Amino acid sequence: MSERWLQLRNIALACGLLCCSSAWAGEVKIQMQDLHGQPLADAVVTLQGPSGAAVNPAPVVMDQVQKQFLPRVLAVRSGTRVSFPNRDDIRHQVYSFSSAKRFELRLYKGTPSEPVLFDKPGLVVLGCNIHDWMLGYIYVTDDPWFAVSDATGQLNFKQLPPGHYRVTVWHPQLADGLAQSSADIQVPAAGLQFKLPLSVNPVASPEHVTPAAPTGFAESFKKAANEDQP
Repeated sequence: MSERWLQLRNIALACGLLCCSSAWAGEVKIQMQDLHGQPLADAVVTLQGPSGAAVNPAPVVMDQVQKQFLPRVLAVRSGTRVSFPNRDDIRHQVYSFSSAKRFELRLYKGTPSEPVLFDKPGLVVLGCNIHDWMLGYIYVTDDPWFAVSDATGQLNFKQLPPGHYRVTVWHPQLADGLAQSSADIQVPAAGLQFKLPLSVNPVASPEHVTPAAPTGFAESFKKAANEDQP
C-alpha cells in the first residue's frame, strides 16, 4: 500500500467524518435561576459556536396588549425587521433612544405599515410617550443561536451542531445592564442540560432600563390623548 494512497484514504475518511458530524445535532436545555435558586424569566442566552449557513432572519412581532409590551423581552438576530402592532383600543407611541436603534412611531392604533429594521447588535429599550410605565427590551445579537427563558426559567436550543460554544447572558435586572460572557460549553452529539445561575438586582437600576427622555411633542400628545390615561 503506497504512502500516496494512504494519504488519500485519510483525507477521504476525514471528509466523511466531517460530513457525518455536521448531520449530528443535539439539544441543549438550560435552567436559568437567580442566586437563590429561583427560576429566572426573561433571560437572554446567546451561543457562539461552529459556523453554519447564513439565513435571512424572519420578521417578528413586539405586541402592545393591555398597555404592556408583549413579550417584555424579545431577542432577534441582527438584520431582523420587527412589527409593533397596537392591539389596545387606545393609542400608543413607541420610541427608543438606545444607541443600537433610535426610532419613533408616532401616536397610532393598529399596525404601522412598515416594520422597524434592527441592523445593529446591542440592547434596545422601548418606551411609550403616552404611558410612561411601559417598558420593553429588544436584544439584538450577531450570534446565530439565541433564546429567552420562559416563566419557569427554561430555554431550549434544538438541532445544535456538536462543538465548542461561548455562552453570553443578558437580563433586564443585571447590575450594570451589560451582557455577560458566562461560560464555555462543549456540546456533544447527544446534547446536554445544565443550570445557569445569574446575579440580578431585585429591581432593575433605572439608569439602565429607563428610555431616554421623550421628545418635546410628547406633552402635546398626552393632552390630545387624555382618554388614554389610566
